[in-house]
Amino acid sequence: MTNHIINVGIAGFGMSGKIFQAPFLHADERFEIKKVFERSSEKSREEYPYVEVVHTFEELLTDDIDLVIISTPNAQHVPMATKAIHAGKHVVVEKPIAATSEEALELCALAKKHKVLFSVYQNRRLDGDFVTLKKLIEENRLGEVVDYEAHFDRFVMGASSKKWKYENPVGADVLYDLGVHIIDQAYYLFGMPEEVYADFRKQREESSGIDNFEVILYYKDKKAILSASEVATKQGPHYMVHGRKGTFIKFEMDLQESALNEGKRPPSDDWGLDKKEHYGTLSYEKDGSIVDEIITTERGDYGLFYDNFYHALIHNKELLVKPEEAADVLKILEAAIKSNSEKRRIEL
Repeated sequence: MTNHIINVGIAGFGMSGKIFQAPFLHADERFEIKKVFERSSEKSREEYPYVEVVHTFEELLTDDIDLVIISTPNAQHVPMATKAIHAGKHVVVEKPIAATSEEALELCALAKKHKVLFSVYQNRRLDGDFVTLKKLIEENRLGEVVDYEAHFDRFVMGASSKKWKYENPVGADVLYDLGVHIIDQAYYLFGMPEEVYADFRKQREESSGIDNFEVILYYKDKKAILSASEVATKQGPHYMVHGRKGTFIKFEMDLQESALNEGKRPPSDDWGLDKKEHYGTLSYEKDGSIVDEIITTERGDYGLFYDNFYHALIHNKELLVKPEEAADVLKILEAAIKSNSEKRRIEL
């Protein structure tokens, strides 16, 4: 690294590389996107003319690259991360880190052996609505949380536009796509559950795997219900959290993904700001009556993931997303898969 500028190689320029990775790296002057690996196209140069497009992954492992970001289809995460770590590169892998917790832990051990920084892109920890909810819990506005619900619903028509998901659905269905996010958020708030119960369904003929799930995490003093559907034309609450002092309900989700898909790019004065009409409501008892308080949504900013990664690499700060945490999330997913198969609660 020259003058603490981190030279980056991005593997893959599909939705993850184009929408979730490159815009925030480009906006951060401490990072320089040097190379992008695309198998046959050169789409990255249309938005970032300064990058070098390479057509083999090995070309990202040269001496001029400090950090390799893997945003390829899920099945390539482990083999590519393994090669990059062996080459002495720092690595960020798009979620899920791997198909199994065993593979994830092997990558964690390998990164420690080679003394490289390794993280997983769990960007939904930086959604404005989740940041708001976490703040309310930490400030004890809800009191002790007893029931937590998070829903990640969409309406999908036809087969997935992501061909790799249709051809190789193992570790790439809605549980690994959306479930990893909301399971990670619950884990980030409450840690590992004691038991897991799950119900999976396939509701659309075009789906390559399950397209509906409900995963319930049982803790000593609370329960977390996490669900996703691809047939929700009208969405219910994204979060509904009950505590002994109050309830927080938030409907609309963070707007960063939709802004990025519309072609908007950070930085901007309104980046990550929620619409006022989308703010959540905190309801609590006061003087014998129930009071509803509109809660301004905190600013969301996926760029903070790389801000944290920079400080972890240069200043030895704690990582926002430790790879061992991503392995724990996969343990929960594996318990959910076993629960659905055996139709019972699984102890962790």
